[in-house]
Amino acid sequence: QVQLAESGGGLVQPGGSLRLSCAASGRTFSRYTMGWFRQAPGKERKSEAAIDWSGGSTYYADSVKGRFTISGDNSKNTVYLQMSSLKLEDTAVYYCAYGPRMSNVEYWGQGTQVTVSS
Repeated sequence: QVQLAESGGGLVQPGGSLRLSCAASGRTFSRYTMGWFRQAPGKERKSEAAIDWSGGSTYYADSVKGRFTISGDNSKNTVYLQMSSLKLEDTAVYYCAYGPRMSNVEYWGQGTQVTVSS
């Protein structure tokens, strides 16, 4: 079992920044991938950013490329999502995900709300 503990959501104005954190504990694997999905009301949950622990490669959806940065600390089994230049359409519940790849998520965090509003 793997537990994912998220933190860092909140309310921010357009153009502002937030940083999300997700700490994994339990039976973790060094070759797995961690990432962030988000789900807005009435929309499906979509992968926005991911990092491969084994090689450090990263993935970004076009919607966040150039504005969000994913990074990780292997020693703490923690992944971060630095979000900048936030837009109204970034408002969603953000979920931390863990699995061999983001198309095969085995564990989810509880979700953290990010609201971008003036």
